[in-house]
Amino acid sequence: MKVHEQIKFFRKLRGWSQEETASKLEMSLNGYGCIERGEADIPISRLEQITQVFGLDLIELLGLNEKSILNLAFQQNKWNWNIGASTTDYQQLKFDFEKAQLLNAEKDKEIALLKRIIELQELSK
Repeated sequence: MKVHEQIKFFRKLRGWSQEETASKLEMSLNGYGCIERGEADIPISRLEQITQVFGLDLIELLGLNEKSILNLAFQQNKWNWNIGASTTDYQQLKFDFEKAQLLNAEKDKEIALLKRIIELQELSK
């Protein structure tokens, strides 16, 4: 998952709109939207501010993998249910996570295929 996708993931996990998140970050909705779409380079100072608003460490945001995302999602989702996160939010996050898993599986298959092609080309030399 790219950083902008992780930022969107954590925003949705908390049940916040883009407007709410932009307000918490004291930035324009358009500027925040550019971050979530991956259209903007994010300075470290802004990443630190984002992680502070989400209650994360910068290392947690930058070092996420599927296993840690699932663990954080579970922990955060328990917290969200206590403050009234909707079932729709949870279902969307679950769908997004499953989609990311499928994309990663396809990427792994493609990498394996490309490695095999390289091996065969080297053998034919």
